[in-house]
Amino acid sequence: GWDTDQFPNNVPETAIALYHVIQAGGLGSGGLNFDAKVRRQSIDAEDLFHGHIGGMDVCAQGLLIAEKMINDGRLQAAADKRYAGWDAPAGQDILGGRRTLEQLADEVLARNTDVAPVSGRQEVLENWVNKFCG
Repeated sequence: GWDTDQFPNNVPETAIALYHVIQAGGLGSGGLNFDAKVRRQSIDAEDLFHGHIGGMDVCAQGLLIAEKMINDGRLQAAADKRYAGWDAPAGQDILGGRRTLEQLADEVLARNTDVAPVSGRQEVLENWVNKFCG
């Protein structure tokens, strides 16, 4: 595998990760594990000490932000809207293994319709998450 030897240092990324952990039921009896070693350019024991402090601070901030995002509900609402098609009969057939991508492609070609992509609104969601982190 590939390892960055890096403690968590990005609050928005950590908040999103913890958001998903909480939405999935939390850590249970587990916890956060830091791959504790100094980085290539940080070779003093003090650097390792500060890495732990900063990593825990980032995780604590991320956890508080994740709670706010969950309570706000807009991120979940956006995801629900984006993936609502999976609740429709065709989506359920795909998830249940009753329809393949080849079958879907054949159906679209038979209807001779143009299937236009729909924006995921990535920038809007990133901006929204950043407002919680400010």
